[in-house]
Amino acid sequence: MKKAVVFVFFCIGIFSVSSVAGAHEVYVLSPMQITQAIGIPPFDMLVVAKENLGEFTFWAFISILVVFLIFFSSISRWLEKKFDPFLARIKKYAPAICRVTVGVSFLAAAYYQASYGPELPLAPAYGIFIPAVTFALVVIGLLMIFNFWTRWAAFVALCFFGYAVYRNGWYMLTYTNYLGEIIVLLLGIEIFKVGKKLSQYGFLVIRVCFGVSLIFASTYAKIVYNNLGLFTVEKYHLDKILGFEPHFLVLGAAIIEILIGTFIILGIEIRFISAFFLFWLTLSLWFFGEVVWPHIILIGIPVALICYGYDKYSIEGYFFKKGGREPVL
Repeated sequence: MKKAVVFVFFCIGIFSVSSVAGAHEVYVLSPMQITQAIGIPPFDMLVVAKENLGEFTFWAFISILVVFLIFFSSISRWLEKKFDPFLARIKKYAPAICRVTVGVSFLAAAYYQASYGPELPLAPAYGIFIPAVTFALVVIGLLMIFNFWTRWAAFVALCFFGYAVYRNGWYMLTYTNYLGEIIVLLLGIEIFKVGKKLSQYGFLVIRVCFGVSLIFASTYAKIVYNNLGLFTVEKYHLDKILGFEPHFLVLGAAIIEILIGTFIILGIEIRFISAFFLFWLTLSLWFFGEVVWPHIILIGIPVALICYGYDKYSIEGYFFKKGGREPVL
């Protein structure tokens, strides 16, 4: 049994090794590097896969193996009986974690004078209205944290998000995790009280929006403008540290990040994927020396997903949640 556990974690480590390159590239590159990377035509990822076909096949096999090991371990009756009582107790904390997370994120935005991320400063967007906008962000954050006039706070937050979409267009898909939280609070689903008709959709909305944000961010920086990812790899010598060819490392990171988003949207291995994401996000923050505040929402939502587990609109929740039992991971 011990050998099996060690083998599983060994596979997890192998499966995730390339995702250390998954830092949010616009946070770790200089504005000049970002402009240069976007201006260069992206490299052909299909050619990279063909040139590294052996490695690509090997790591794909390992990844699939790990997914199946986690899945069958997760639905074992022994683990469910052992952990489901505890998981049922922490489920009630998930809504409050979501609400406080987005509230703290708005307070951080006011303090750092940037909305959603440091690449979107308040000054160019609001000009002379910055004092009023800063005050509004503080009020929104506090109301959400203390759950007071939460719908009004969410409505104003939605207006801010709409203006950001107007200014930044499709790029705001990077921050649909905010939109999911705002929608949930606006509809009064937040606290997810038992008996509320809309409560059953709360974590479906959060999962989908969070997954979309991850998929778009990876697609933007590692596929459409994949030189952003390549510049990050080369700047921090990740190819030498990890022993992979730089282009192949970007390809692997893109695939893994898109799979993480897809698994969260579909509701597959929610707790494992969330914990997996949190581990590599924490490692990324430490390794790249990134500022923490833009990642608050990227930390809070996975923690909430770990606590809440499976809603009935998730694949594993629909097929494998029986009575008081649900998949552990």
